[in-house]
Amino acid sequence: MAVATSSPGERLMAGSPAAEPSSSTVPPSTSSAERSTPPPPPEPPKPPEDPCAAKITALPLRARLAQLVVVGVDPRGPADALAAVQGEQVGGIFIGGDDVGLLSADALGPVHAASTLPLTVAVDDEGGRVQRLEAIAGPMPSARRMAADMSPDQVRAVAHERGRVLRERGVTTDLAPVLDTSGQPDRTVIGDRSFSPDPDTALGYALAFAAGLKDAGVAPVVKHFPGHGNTSGDSHLGAVQSPPLDALRGTDLVPYRHLTRFGEVVVMLGHINVPGLTAGKPATLSPEAYALLRGEFGFTGPAMTDDLGAMRAVTDLVGLPDAVTQALAAGADIALWSSGGRVGEVLDHLERAVAAGTLPQARVDEALRRVLASKQVC
Repeated sequence: MAVATSSPGERLMAGSPAAEPSSSTVPPSTSSAERSTPPPPPEPPKPPEDPCAAKITALPLRARLAQLVVVGVDPRGPADALAAVQGEQVGGIFIGGDDVGLLSADALGPVHAASTLPLTVAVDDEGGRVQRLEAIAGPMPSARRMAADMSPDQVRAVAHERGRVLRERGVTTDLAPVLDTSGQPDRTVIGDRSFSPDPDTALGYALAFAAGLKDAGVAPVVKHFPGHGNTSGDSHLGAVQSPPLDALRGTDLVPYRHLTRFGEVVVMLGHINVPGLTAGKPATLSPEAYALLRGEFGFTGPAMTDDLGAMRAVTDLVGLPDAVTQALAAGADIALWSSGGRVGEVLDHLERAVAAGTLPQARVDEALRRVLASKQVC
């Protein structure tokens, strides 16, 4: 009798266990929690590195403070300037008066060589009543006369030539041009130092003068924020007051809305009491004045005081060490006094103010950062 056999397919149907599927054909199980976990967020961008941080950290406090002052020196020769630089490594010196001994030949060479950081050497050479190179380079017309007789391009050429002579003699900074608008008589405190009472005209000529200085490698200082051209009184002789802030916005402050067109410059604040802004103080000592310059007018470069040591708008109110301290605490980056001397006394006072917290360390470093950047140290 034949024995029946079954095919493999029949044996499977008859109950043989089915082959387990290969693990490669079944995806691994994933929990619902794992399926819903979002990817990690991207790391936040790193803040840009501060190129001045290492330079600032390397300087002791007194050296940082010394970089924030510009002190008047004897214009007859280098001895006084050398003493200020070698003694305290001040950030800058100011050469006033009519004597040109320190501006002759290479008299400033040893002074620059004595400074461990680039030294600011400043003069105020505007033309007209305020000039320092007449004995060397001949007279320069006043701003008002230049605007009447010359085009902006011609004024730029005049400033370039003047800057060239300054730079050859070691000067790095000119406390000019005047950006004040004024129609007052020539011999008033601003008067013919202003290019024009018209804000647009004053701006155009100031831009040209500043450009000429920069063409020659000399840093311009635009002055006197927030506007000295229509004040009552002379800040050299006593307190002065400007029109109220709202009025200045339509006149004296108009050119300052174009500060970015000047490029890298310093802005000097005047000793001006502005109703509605400075609460009876000179602008140089007023935090609100610096806040206006930084905020509404967007200025990011160094802010400098007018002379704190020889102008009665300040000296009638406060002594020099306190004036320098108050100005830096208010927002100045550079404190100027043309009267010279007293550097050690001022720096001692500033160190005590930092220790007491009346001059915050962060304010010192902020000012120093601007000063070092303007000197292209960092």
